Amino acid sequence: MTDILWMFIFAQMMMGAFDTIHHHEGTERLAWRPSQQVELNLHGVRNLAYALMFTALGWFEPMGLWASALLALLAGELLITLWDFVEEDRTRHLPSSERVTHTLLTLNYGVILAMLVPWLIGLAQLPTALPTSYHGIMSWFCAISAVGVIFSGLRDLHAAQRTTRLTERAPATLATALPPQQTVLITGGTGFIGSRLVTALVAAGHQVMLLTRNRAKAGQLTAASPVRYIESLDEITKETRIDAIINLAGEPISDGLWTKRKRLSIVRSRLATTYSILRLIARLSHKPSVFVSGSAIGWYGLRGDEMLTEANTGAPCFSRRVCVSWERAAGRAANYGVRTVLLRTGLVLDRSGGMLARLLAPFEFGLGGWFGNGSHWMSWIHRDDMVRLICHAVATEGLAGPLNAVAPEPATNCDFTAALGKALSRPAIMPIPRWPLQLLLGDFAEELLLSGQRVYPKAALESGFVFEYATLEAALAQIVGAPHPFTSRRPVPERLTILKV
Repeated sequence: MTDILWMFIFAQMMMGAFDTIHHHEGTERLAWRPSQQVELNLHGVRNLAYALMFTALGWFEPMGLWASALLALLAGELLITLWDFVEEDRTRHLPSSERVTHTLLTLNYGVILAMLVPWLIGLAQLPTALPTSYHGIMSWFCAISAVGVIFSGLRDLHAAQRTTRLTERAPATLATALPPQQTVLITGGTGFIGSRLVTALVAAGHQVMLLTRNRAKAGQLTAASPVRYIESLDEITKETRIDAIINLAGEPISDGLWTKRKRLSIVRSRLATTYSILRLIARLSHKPSVFVSGSAIGWYGLRGDEMLTEANTGAPCFSRRVCVSWERAAGRAANYGVRTVLLRTGLVLDRSGGMLARLLAPFEFGLGGWFGNGSHWMSWIHRDDMVRLICHAVATEGLAGPLNAVAPEPATNCDFTAALGKALSRPAIMPIPRWPLQLLLGDFAEELLLSGQRVYPKAALESGFVFEYATLEAALAQIVGAPHPFTSRRPVPERLTILKV
């Protein structure tokens, strides 16, 4: 084997590792998609084939039948790859970076085959033998790669089996609280919460108007739906009848450092959309009956162990400043006689996005742990309950003002870590110290990773809302497909009953 061939093999190893780590495990999270069972099985089998190839090429010189067997393995791997391409196009929309990576992998692999196959054909003519061969550092790269693809292959095969337990509730059942044939305007409908909400409303037969600048992304929400896509609220005429407006738009608060520019963008994006909605409401001949506007439990600031309801005030911090500005702007809708609900959202849990989706891979590989001392509170809600609560807010005429969108049992970071580890059947004993987070991330770490709010959904419960996932164990079991028989509902603990009065 020539140095040039080894160069192409090394490039194939590096690109394959990048594709697996960045795309399959990172951005796409294939292991947590029920629809990707076949693709995961293909990846698993192909990775085990790669392990045999890397071992054979790095440490042996196959001759005779051994060379013929390696040629057959190459042919089988090629067929699996072609099948994988078809399966990927059939079941998901590949991001541009993954398509480019796959193209480069294919071209590079073609060069490898063009040089490797003639060499193996020549070796196949020799008497059958399997002498060892050493190629210096490349032999060790082959050994490391073989171990890596074995690990990855077994992980993909295990994930493929798990997909049968990753159930998803029928979207239409999430919107049963709404009267029939509602027309709903949604901003932020392509996001983590909004996409599930749009799918639920469409499945339940409602008309959805979706404000979006990315029609391609919006079009992925439903295959054939009555969604009307608009790029500006100015496209809506004053005669248009809108029953409800749900505002979820805003610059993500947890996807980057809180630089001065980022902080301004976080605030301005929320205010700009909210003021646009207010201008729309002002000129509509038929006012919507309700305006549900996003906010967050960051409104309460950092309050330690204090149990908080909608009646509590807040402590100063950046998250509170964002929420106060946002709620103050949204509250002006009441001047037009529109019932306004301010949705103070906690940590929304689901495997398809949000904070939990970023934790699944490290926790599954046994690298999970708590932040700092783990004593801070995490007020959470299952994404399906979040969608149900939004629909409940739209349908419940007596509900107005702040509404805590959290489950009735908040958990400390330590308890959350232990529950997630248990749901995944993995240890979760690798804490992340406080000081490096503070040093690297500043206020971002202090407010989002090392502190939290202990929030209770008093208004939701008093208005008659029933959480399907009232306990963290039940929510995580459903999300990760845990085989443990958790109970999804249980009474509110005795220590919290005073808050229901």
